[in-house]
Amino acid sequence: MPEADLYGPIKRFLEAQGYTVKGEVGPCDVVAVRGDERPIVVELKERLSLALILQAVDRLAISDTVYVAFRIGPSQSAFWRTGRKRVTALLRRLGLGLLTISARGAVVPMLDPAPYRPAPRAHRRERLLKEFAERIGDPETGGSISRQRVTAYRQDALRCARELAVEARALKLSVLRERTGVARAGSIVRDNHYGWFDRVTLGHYALSPRGERELPNWTKALERLP
Repeated sequence: MPEADLYGPIKRFLEAQGYTVKGEVGPCDVVAVRGDERPIVVELKERLSLALILQAVDRLAISDTVYVAFRIGPSQSAFWRTGRKRVTALLRRLGLGLLTISARGAVVPMLDPAPYRPAPRAHRRERLLKEFAERIGDPETGGSISRQRVTAYRQDALRCARELAVEARALKLSVLRERTGVARAGSIVRDNHYGWFDRVTLGHYALSPRGERELPNWTKALERLP
């Protein structure tokens, strides 16, 4: 469906709400005016794209009520089908609205433009700063795509595994905690997220066969640990 074919459904949708609608006014694909209200601007594209979003952002200099509009359907806007929540979240942050147009010309308002006011998420900031403070050194390269991050938690698990490997026997939790300096050593070996630890007797843990196999894979990370 060419962009021009999207104009009719959008025009009818807005006129049904009392707007006077005109196409290609200045740099805008669609402009709608109702009484003394601020104008509505709609930017049209056959598919959702970065170009459409950037175009709409530019129109915010003209009006604070700007919508992007594109067609949805089996052969259109695959990114919309797979990333709907992320797209909506992005448009909300940009202060843009969203209209979708079906193959039959039905227009559905998905999001209205509004100033973005993010909900406070102090716990996420605190978690980020906690990880930053607890991580030893800078073991990860920014932008890398490694699936096995050297987090502060993994560093602590590695310190526990290394101590058990050196001892080559089970250690009491209090001894492991003291030797490694890892305050959460008890929860790490008990939860055993990586499968590196085996409980031998109550309160005593040893390195598991899997831990013995995988510990050499973390040689570089271990070299950076005290």
